[in-house]
Amino acid sequence: MSEQKTNQEMPIFRLQKLYIKDLSFENPGAPEIFLARGQEPKVDFNLQLNNQKIDDDNWEVSIAITAKVMDKNSDDTMMFVVEIEHAGVFLLKNIPDEHIERVLAIDCPLMLFPFTRQVVSQVSVDGGFMPFLMEPINFLALYDNARQQSSEEKQ
Repeated sequence: MSEQKTNQEMPIFRLQKLYIKDLSFENPGAPEIFLARGQEPKVDFNLQLNNQKIDDDNWEVSIAITAKVMDKNSDDTMMFVVEIEHAGVFLLKNIPDEHIERVLAIDCPLMLFPFTRQVVSQVSVDGGFMPFLMEPINFLALYDNARQQSSEEKQ
C-alpha cells in the first residue's frame, strides 16, 4: 500500500493578498497634449521584481514598473509617466528550499502581473489616454537569463 502525504506535508502555494504599495501617474503635458493629433507612442519600460520573507511560510513579492510614454516623433514630448509597485503576499508551505527561488521569480509574478496590468491600464484611461496595455512578460525567460548572466559573471 502506498503512503499518502498528510495535509501538513503537501506543498501549498497560494496568493493571500494583493495590494498597491506605490502608484504614481504624471501627465506633464496636459491639457495641450490632448490637442495634438497623430501622436504615435514610444515607451521606455523598466521592470524590477522584489521579494522578502515575512515569516516562516509567507513571502511578499512585488513588481515595480516605470513606463514613460512619449511621442514617437518628438522625444521631448512626454505623454505620461506611470510608476507602480504592486505586491502580493504568498503562502509557500512545504515547498523544498531548492524550488523557492524559482517560485518567487516565476510563479508569483505570473499570478501578480495580470492584476498589475489592469491597474496600469485603468490609470492611463483615468489620466485621459487610451488604455496602456503592457505586453505579457515571460518571467521564465527573465529568470533563465538572469541565472545565465550570473553564472557567466562568476567564471
